[in-house]
Amino acid sequence: MKLLRIGNPGREIPCILGTDGRARDVSSLVADFSPETIPGVVTALDAADIASLPVVETEGARIGTPMSQPRNILCIGLNYSDHAAETGMEPPSEPILFNKAAGSFSGPNDPILYSPQMTKLDWEVELGIVIAKPTLGIDRTQAPGHILGYVLVNDVSERAWQIEHGGQWAKGKSFPNFCPTGPWIVTGDEIGETQALDMWLDVNGTRMQSGNTEKMIFDPATIVSYLSTFMRLEPGDLICTGTPPGVGMGKKPPVWLKPGDRVGLGVEGLGEQAQTVVAL
Repeated sequence: MKLLRIGNPGREIPCILGTDGRARDVSSLVADFSPETIPGVVTALDAADIASLPVVETEGARIGTPMSQPRNILCIGLNYSDHAAETGMEPPSEPILFNKAAGSFSGPNDPILYSPQMTKLDWEVELGIVIAKPTLGIDRTQAPGHILGYVLVNDVSERAWQIEHGGQWAKGKSFPNFCPTGPWIVTGDEIGETQALDMWLDVNGTRMQSGNTEKMIFDPATIVSYLSTFMRLEPGDLICTGTPPGVGMGKKPPVWLKPGDRVGLGVEGLGEQAQTVVAL
């Protein structure tokens, strides 16, 4: 199933996208898709007569984040062999972990905010994992049962802040609206094989990134199991799993986003996003 939320920020309606392509309001069954409700959401919706639920018009409506604010946004760096080569760095022997501030979470088509202090604003199309239930100390074979589904993410990055200001990468990853997510969460049973998905990103209509999840060094099950060794993952936690080559930093010369630029991206089976860079 595909889970999405429609409406203005703070007033989103939880919906399921039916097989007829229409969004249906499930708020009578689930108050929202949130860390509190996610553990039981699939069971609640599986038992419902989806076709009998009210239709929510999507034309002209804002598609919100596909769940409410996650407690944690975790990211895996250099997780594509071809992206590691692009950066000139050795592929990691273990997943590289960093975080994005929860306040970076935004809707799939919300603007990318541009601060006057930014100089090297970049893009990264990624496959995201949404955690289904508390997860601690599991092995790889158990991981699929702890994953609610998968989602499209743009891991927006300010490279000067990330690389040139010392400390951790989170500095360049955490500005408001630096984590466009959605349009929907696709449950694991529907997405099927996650290691053969095409992915792409355009800037102003020019293809910048083109890749496939088959190039991931660590697959989703490995990532979830690995992270659960060090921390308890919570329902609704978002894990961004890395990006293929073609980021602005890897261009020769580098290419950076500026106000007015238009970014479009997608992952096979997970829908598409479109953002405009807007100056504050």
